Amino acid sequence: MRRNEVSARLVEIYDLLLARYGHRHWWPAENPFEVCVGAILTQNTNWRNVEKAIANLKRDGLLSPEALHAVPIEVLADAIRPSGFFNVKSVQLKAFVAYLFDHHGGSLERMFTGEWRKLREDLLDVSGIGRETCDSILLYAGEKPTFVVDGYTIRLLAALELIEPQSDYETVRSLFMANLPADPRLYNEYHALIVQHGKEHCRKRPRCAGCPLHVCPSTIHLQ
Repeated sequence: MRRNEVSARLVEIYDLLLARYGHRHWWPAENPFEVCVGAILTQNTNWRNVEKAIANLKRDGLLSPEALHAVPIEVLADAIRPSGFFNVKSVQLKAFVAYLFDHHGGSLERMFTGEWRKLREDLLDVSGIGRETCDSILLYAGEKPTFVVDGYTIRLLAALELIEPQSDYETVRSLFMANLPADPRLYNEYHALIVQHGKEHCRKRPRCAGCPLHVCPSTIHLQ
């Protein structure tokens, strides 16, 4: 498929998803630091559990770079217990905050001021921050034009025959970024729409009936 055809297909998918689900207003957080914390906590759990953990951090006055930097790790682990894997995630949060203080004086604003591609490389070197978490921080907290890829994204694009099911993260991310404008607001909304669609239709066991994506080969016979 030629590049202009891929671009048109991606735009069509976006328009259909937006028409069905509307604007998702994602990421739900009071400030960018809360987004960063949520991006780390949401690994291997659902958002409801993350909300409980974040509520605990707020209750205990721990939802700031300074507080997380100073809190004993066992206290932090107990506060984020609802998110699951709390011992591991407490180490990851500490590693992120240590990076923030060591390289940016504890300031997210300062961290996001520099060239975001270099920042992406730096964040990927922080223990516990993988590609999806890194891009979530950059896009949702820093408003940088990088696309977030998750399991929903890969499943959807494979169903649409735009990628192979075994495609790796960077291949899928590049598909969006090479064929859509470098617009953080577009990437934000697109990814959030894919997640919503994945929850409602494009599951491991697809619910094709009523799917808004008549462009999907799996649902053509249902139209």
